[in-house]
Amino acid sequence: MMNGWSTLGSGNLRDALKLPPGEDRNEWLAVNLIDLVKQVRMLFGVLCESECTDSKCPEMTAKDRVYTWTNDETVLNTSAPQYIDLSLSWCQMNIDDENVFPSEIGKKFPPIFDEICKTIMRRLFRIYAHVYHCHLNHFKEIKALAHLNTSFKQFVLFANQFELLKREETEPLRGVIESLMSSG
Repeated sequence: MMNGWSTLGSGNLRDALKLPPGEDRNEWLAVNLIDLVKQVRMLFGVLCESECTDSKCPEMTAKDRVYTWTNDETVLNTSAPQYIDLSLSWCQMNIDDENVFPSEIGKKFPPIFDEICKTIMRRLFRIYAHVYHCHLNHFKEIKALAHLNTSFKQFVLFANQFELLKREETEPLRGVIESLMSSG
């Protein structure tokens, strides 16, 4: 029987996300963050054509929050699709930067790597928050809710495992998180 918090598969995500013995923490963070960004990009791709548009989502909202785009000293009020595009582009720019996400084995990660990882996770979380609060019915209609839930559960488990998000940042999805974490 499928409930609102069903996920895909029967494997243990918690175990799959643990840092393997002997593995470099930064390498593990990098590999998993790249995967999480790809997942969010695919999930948003489901919405961007007709569901999450400038006219339907003139602000980047989730629950009682309005998110503004900030980068260095720039603060912009944007539509949700613009915010999401800026966020995903920023994430990809960092992933593609060899000085931030080195692809060469043994090359050192920058001292600010943890902070960049936290910023990526915060920006991805806001996308999930917007999707759950504004577009959940679309995922139900296209029978893709289990995909969304699985992706978000993996995201939350990873964030918790490596302390990449503060509790107050996750408040807009507190109920969703509690339901997903208690559903096995």
